[in-house]
Amino acid sequence: MNVNHRFLVVALLSLGLAAATPALAQSSADVEPDITIRQEEDRTIREYRVNGQLYAIEIRPSQGASYFLVDHDGDGNFEREEGDRVAVPQWVLIRF
Repeated sequence: MNVNHRFLVVALLSLGLAAATPALAQSSADVEPDITIRQEEDRTIREYRVNGQLYAIEIRPSQGASYFLVDHDGDGNFEREEGDRVAVPQWVLIRF
């Protein structure tokens, strides 16, 4: 591989990584979830999404403590969590 070709390959790879870096570098503090609220008979349900992906559901019964159903790794399996807050997920999108 000659020097010009090698330089071109390195430059293209650098541009690709630079373009992907802002999306990967966002912390959960920078990301604001989209929240959908709906009222059912005896509870309020809040659905939390980032980029259209559902990652948490908050259930607030009319009586009793509220709880969350959280998808920790983006695989669609939700686990119940007690508490009053849920963190925005930090799933790995791309690894180099």
